[in-house]
Amino acid sequence: MHYVYMIKNSADKLYVGITQNPDTRCIYHNQKRGTRFTEYIPNFKIVFLEDYSTLQQARNQEIQIKKWRREKKKILIKKYQNNL
Repeated sequence: MHYVYMIKNSADKLYVGITQNPDTRCIYHNQKRGTRFTEYIPNFKIVFLEDYSTLQQARNQEIQIKKWRREKKKILIKKYQNNL
């Protein structure tokens, strides 16, 4: 299983990525490992998570979300959190 995830930090910065283990990946981000973007202000938490059966499906969705404006991402996060 592959997951598209969005994490948000205490500075309200969003990051979109793909992983097979969201919890472990978030720990890596908070340890300032894995990507340069998350090195500067850690304290990330997962705010969106969607699963896919193939890496290609997940990659396509990640690319799509990364193209969106921040407001559209925030709407997606809100819908996800309302369904928890």
